[in-house]
Amino acid sequence: MYADITAPATSLNPALQARLDGKTKPPGSLGRIEALAMTLGLIQQTTAPTVRAPHIVVFAGDHGAAKAGVSAYPQDVTWQMVANMLAGGAAINVFARQAGVTLTVVDAGVARDLADLPAQGADGTRFMRAKVVAGTASYLEAPALTADQRDTAIEAGARIVRELAAAGCNTIGFGEMGIGNTASASLITAALTGAPLADVIGRGTGLDDAGLARKRALLDQAWQRAGVVRDPLAMLAEFGGCEIAMMVGAFLEAARQKMCVVVDGFIVTSALLVADALAPAVRDYCVFAHRSQEPGHTTQLAHLKASPLLELDLRLGEGTGAALAMPLLKTACAMLAEMASFESAGVSGRDN
Repeated sequence: MYADITAPATSLNPALQARLDGKTKPPGSLGRIEALAMTLGLIQQTTAPTVRAPHIVVFAGDHGAAKAGVSAYPQDVTWQMVANMLAGGAAINVFARQAGVTLTVVDAGVARDLADLPAQGADGTRFMRAKVVAGTASYLEAPALTADQRDTAIEAGARIVRELAAAGCNTIGFGEMGIGNTASASLITAALTGAPLADVIGRGTGLDDAGLARKRALLDQAWQRAGVVRDPLAMLAEFGGCEIAMMVGAFLEAARQKMCVVVDGFIVTSALLVADALAPAVRDYCVFAHRSQEPGHTTQLAHLKASPLLELDLRLGEGTGAALAMPLLKTACAMLAEMASFESAGVSGRDN
């Protein structure tokens, strides 16, 4: 099913390295920016990569288990924050505007009818209606999603990315909004990395010690109910949210379209873990924006052998880390395109 998702060819490695080394600087002196330029060149299969029509898609969905107290915030915050994004007032709106990135918010499975929200927000943010179900079942009692709901969400995420690729986007980031989704991400992370569940559970939106203890107890209850689930799709149905399942499809399709994906924090990376288990070449199209404060994110990054670009102690989600990293991708491309070579500048190179 995913055999058409293959890693970028590496035949351009020598040409890209020669172009980098020919710039007016000591070899490797621009550090991670040079590595980033190399990654973008290989993804796009060119020595002159570009960031074209960059986009961030925020997928929103609710989790049945949130009502049991796995989050510091009530479930209504999910739809209220979607409305805030359409009003242009969320952090992701601000960061996307600053980075020159187009923003789309998707109702993947919000537990409220959002018919009153406009198709386009105050700052041009687009709103898409793709609701699979009005909030998942509680994984404390049963699988969060049926197989049909999971598969519908995966295909919806893929369809959204196909449409953006057809419109000219070659660089995309994903974000999420959903009260309780750090809990879901913790369960997914433990299942797919083999890490102890307790080690990948964090404070989410700011739980105090008592709240964190309650969250751990509830997630242990879910873990015991489901039993050992290692198959990525079965596990996604057990613990996932509609927004996470849509991001799985979005990751898979972005790799199929040979787009660069800027990976945000803990919840987004939990979706990547599922996509990576289904098609390991997906990670070769990913640039990791930052390291979240959530402890499970470090576990995820180690599992994926990934090194993030930024260390800013973020833990908000929404795709904010991806938006902050986008200018670095633009800079890496500009460096390859605009920086003089020793030859063109008439600057002497190394003696040896």
